[in-house]
Amino acid sequence: MQNAVFVSSDDLRSTFSAAMSAMYRDEVPAYGTLMELVAEVNAEVLGAMPALRRRLEETDSLERISQERHGAIRLGTPAELSMMRRVFAVMGMHPVGYYDLSVAGVPVHATAFRPVGAYPLSRNPFRVFTSLLRIDLIGDSVLRAEAEAILAARKIFTDGAVELIEKAERQGGLLRQDAGRFIAEVLETFRWHDQACVSIGMYERLHRQHRLVADVVSFKGPHINHLTPRTLDIDAVQAGMPGRGIEPKAVVEGPPTRQCPILLRQTSFKALDEPVSFKSDTGAWTAGSHTARFGEIEQRGIALTPKGRALYDRLLETTREVVRPAADGSNAAAYVEALTQTFQRFPDTWDGIRAAGLGYFSYSLTERGREAGGVGEKDVAQLVAEGFVDFDPIVYEDFLPVSAAGIFQSNLGDEATDDFVASPNQRRFEAALGAAVLDEFEHYAAIEQASIEHCRHLLRNLQAAE
Repeated sequence: MQNAVFVSSDDLRSTFSAAMSAMYRDEVPAYGTLMELVAEVNAEVLGAMPALRRRLEETDSLERISQERHGAIRLGTPAELSMMRRVFAVMGMHPVGYYDLSVAGVPVHATAFRPVGAYPLSRNPFRVFTSLLRIDLIGDSVLRAEAEAILAARKIFTDGAVELIEKAERQGGLLRQDAGRFIAEVLETFRWHDQACVSIGMYERLHRQHRLVADVVSFKGPHINHLTPRTLDIDAVQAGMPGRGIEPKAVVEGPPTRQCPILLRQTSFKALDEPVSFKSDTGAWTAGSHTARFGEIEQRGIALTPKGRALYDRLLETTREVVRPAADGSNAAAYVEALTQTFQRFPDTWDGIRAAGLGYFSYSLTERGREAGGVGEKDVAQLVAEGFVDFDPIVYEDFLPVSAAGIFQSNLGDEATDDFVASPNQRRFEAALGAAVLDEFEHYAAIEQASIEHCRHLLRNLQAAE
């Protein structure tokens, strides 16, 4: 459309994230309590660490922390996944990474829809971890066929949402008068419904297969099952939850407490047991309950290189060979002790991580570098050593399948830890998605390299200006 002024995808994403947060706060009041606790902890950390606050301000990262959220949904069919990709594309969110959770006993594979690039992330880094049910992992062929029929009959997107998605694709965006309606229509897909679309007997059969299967198949839509704020000190939030009347899971998922955070640490409060009505053959409704939705908190650290990730995975596997955390938290202390001991082999200074090639960093000129002339062509290590260039860790924007499975299992109970044969199938997932997922390692490497080239460009210009 000529001369049309479309609402930016960043503004759409920010508005949708805020609307989702408000809806979830109304549906799950404990989420609001959690948000208050996280805000207090973050303020305390920034007050106690002025150098951290200053560096976050210098790198335009401070404001995004208070806005940061990730959500999670579980879809049932390839068609739902394909349309969800189109929904998120309108909001500037792209599929990054492939996650196979069957390795941890959860019958889904997934991707994360999120913005990419420094500016969109600084505007609003909203992410949605989006799982697709692995129908092929349901061992009972009769139940599998019934589940497929139930999912095929449902319609999770409103007519208005589909109309506006198609309009945005034709036009290349949405005008202001359509943007608000788009947010409202899409939000309906994520809303909680307390009436199941199956009988209580079918629900129980699905539940016996796996609680997550029951959660996906039994309802008219993929209700958002958690929203996650970002904290600067997850241990303080974990310790503070009981005082707010919130029961946390026993173990923080991910790496142990460190001076230099790596990847992602997550914890949550227990899933809610919520009243649900089930269909009956007579047309009446049968009262029951369903447990799925919970609150989650995360602390993000540096994105690791393939070498760093291999070391992380190896240390985590070594820990779990010693102590595997129980879903009920009965061996939590032993697991944390083993994890802490094992991870002493992972460097815990930014200099050590960078020197070992374990993490990705963004480089920028120091004050000396901005005043420099005649530096010449030097590699980045020399520029750092001589004080011309500084570096900051690149935040890990993605997820960890073992940690995600640990969150699921702590909320779903011990009986949910069914054994599935690890069966990653990225090709099949991408066929359902209708697009390839972005490789996270290539993405972070490109960000790092671009920052290095920018520093060199600035230094060359300074030299030429002499």
